[in-house]
Amino acid sequence: MKYTEAKIKKAAASRYMNEDQLDFFKDRLVNMKIELRKHLENERAELSQQSRECDDLDRAQIEEEIHLRLRILDRESKLLPKIDEAIKRIDDGSYGYCINTGEAIGIERLLVRPTALFCAEEKSRQERIEKAYRDF
Repeated sequence: MKYTEAKIKKAAASRYMNEDQLDFFKDRLVNMKIELRKHLENERAELSQQSRECDDLDRAQIEEEIHLRLRILDRESKLLPKIDEAIKRIDDGSYGYCINTGEAIGIERLLVRPTALFCAEEKSRQERIEKAYRDF
């Protein structure tokens, strides 16, 4: 049976990360990777073809836009290894479980962020610790 997002959400907790769910998330991650690569290629091609012939005011605005787009591309490109790591976790059977606590990450969280490494409670704990260190 091919799982859909609706079926994934309705699945019994006792069937968490069964073969169908793992297949669903693997397909989702592979498709994310393909789409992300296409997007990155298109954006880079578009940036390399952008005309730089214009007056100083326009050039400043264009350079700022290019800088912003490059930052976004850099951030998006950092997602590719995370997708690969998630696929490896599916293959080794550890996908869907917090890497620190071993607790289930949860279907809802994985649907929103399929590359998640931590359950919501652990992620919140880490963020509180990071905030405490930033405040000093």
